[in-house]
Amino acid sequence: MPGAQSRARARDRNNVLNRAEFLSLNQPPKGAPEPRSAGRKASGASAQPSCPGDGARERRQSQQLPEEDCMQLNPSFKGIAFNSLLAIDICMSKRLGVCAGRAASWASARSMVKLIGITGHGIPWIGGTILCLVKSSTLAGQEVLMNLLLALLLDIMTVAGMQKLIKRRGPFETSPSPLDYLTMDIYAFPAGHASRAAMVSKFFLSHLVLAVPLRVLLVLWALCVGLSRVMIGRHHITDVLSGFIIGYFQFRLVELVWMSSNTCQMLISAW
Repeated sequence: MPGAQSRARARDRNNVLNRAEFLSLNQPPKGAPEPRSAGRKASGASAQPSCPGDGARERRQSQQLPEEDCMQLNPSFKGIAFNSLLAIDICMSKRLGVCAGRAASWASARSMVKLIGITGHGIPWIGGTILCLVKSSTLAGQEVLMNLLLALLLDIMTVAGMQKLIKRRGPFETSPSPLDYLTMDIYAFPAGHASRAAMVSKFFLSHLVLAVPLRVLLVLWALCVGLSRVMIGRHHITDVLSGFIIGYFQFRLVELVWMSSNTCQMLISAW
């Protein structure tokens, strides 16, 4: 071992690069870039401690994302069915909106179709009911008219409340008429004209003695009112169908809270 060490020292002394004037050749110059492997090792060593913190931060950010920013890769069957029915409803409503604008295919019949819709408006029905109530002289007639007035007011409040809550727009960009603003019939769902037509038709069929042709005409009138609202582009098909259903349940509710003749006379005298 001592001999080997002495030979190594002698070899170092004989090495030219170990002389003082050549020592700078063995050292890297100042400002020289480090080798890439060393940089990768250093970056890997510095990145390893931050991995747990970065993972926790990413998890917190993913938890804070709103639901609308998250993609649903596996939508439910109910969602697919609902979206499909909604697309069909919009497509069919646009096809039936043949009087929706001046450039529509049935633009010449727009005035007549709007007139049919006005026959189901709330203002003419409420005004006509009050006028008939003032002119009526029989107790039975006043009882029927007072309950009809109650049903009309219930219809306006129900439709206005549901429209304000849901705020669904129609299939076309059509502005409501001044009469619609009076009855707060601004949005599309449900169709107020359709609910009123269904409720009034059922009311007359139950409390008036009508011949069969008049009964058929009354039902056809309600259907035409609902169809006219789709043709002018104010409502979807589902809006009108929902209006018919709501009108029927409104009639059933009025039947449950039917005011007697004495109650009607008391209200008329107070009025």
